[in-house]
Amino acid sequence: MNERFKTIINSEKPVLVDFYADWCEPCKHMEPILKTVKKDLRANVRIIKVNVDHHPVIVSAFGVDKLPTVMLFKEGKPCWTGVGVQSAGEILQCISRVI
Repeated sequence: MNERFKTIINSEKPVLVDFYADWCEPCKHMEPILKTVKKDLRANVRIIKVNVDHHPVIVSAFGVDKLPTVMLFKEGKPCWTGVGVQSAGEILQCISRVI
């Protein structure tokens, strides 16, 4: 697995990973939702994007087989997964349980 990715998800700050593909139309709907989440949480969580076509090893390691998928990590361990387009409210509620 990519060492940079491991370092990022192992941080003390929770990390929300958006698994997406450029060809995935529903993935495009997540962009403004994640901007809202980022604005609401400010520095409490880090949000990163992983293009599934460019990082198949990471995708395989976490069993991502549907898009979009958002996965919340705390100290390197996945603690929540959302499959499909999630609302900002749903994501914020799940993150609030972790931070």
